Amino acid sequence: MLYSISSLKSARRSSEHGNMLFIIFIAIILVGALSAAIMSSSNSETSNIDRETLAIKASEVQRYASELERAILFIMSNGFSESDIRFAHPDAHADYGDLSADGDPTDQVFHRDGGGAAYREPPEDINDGSLWEFYAGTHLPGVGSNRAELIAVLPHVTQQFCEKINELNNQTTSPKDTGANPAAGADPGSCLNIGAVGRFDAGQQYYSATINTVDKTTFKQDQEASDAYTALQACVICSRDTNSANGLTDEFHFYHVILAR
Repeated sequence: MLYSISSLKSARRSSEHGNMLFIIFIAIILVGALSAAIMSSSNSETSNIDRETLAIKASEVQRYASELERAILFIMSNGFSESDIRFAHPDAHADYGDLSADGDPTDQVFHRDGGGAAYREPPEDINDGSLWEFYAGTHLPGVGSNRAELIAVLPHVTQQFCEKINELNNQTTSPKDTGANPAAGADPGSCLNIGAVGRFDAGQQYYSATINTVDKTTFKQDQEASDAYTALQACVICSRDTNSANGLTDEFHFYHVILAR
């Protein structure tokens, strides 16, 4: 069978047109796959940055808590007692005292002639903006005797930060403090974040008649000793009654023992 030249050209153009459509179709698929891969990579990178930032901030908090602990030990090595320690600073709450009015600042944690610690606000985005607090109304598992320790508390941290700190401290779950009862008088209440009445100053120091004790069973357990491991640092959950229709509200508070007793 003979074909005319025009028929052959028409058939060739039809074939080329079909090939071009196929190439375009394949190109669209490849572009879509590449875009999805880029978006996935971008999302994964953002997630990794968030985790890395959280880890950096958690380490920063840990380093600062250790700095406070060293300042306490330095003050006591100079002959001061555990009751002499003071936390006054212009940026701290006035309950901690007036640093400028202290004639002998060598017992002051945040003075260069005392403990020499810097006063720092918490890193951004790890809590509600609350400043560091200092209390002596809680006994932590395995620490010192059965008396209340002097602790630094970073209140109202995020759940994400709480979980990261506990991970760094090998706490498999978030330890708990009941938080049911508020502090009043000589009673520190049932949360290590005692509140304004418990701030460690000249008037309020170590609670002794009543001491808050956390739920030891919620801390990492030493199976051989049938007790919780020593917990010098962790983040605890306090369940507060906020008088709301939702009942109890979980609060997350980081603590570090700066003086074991």
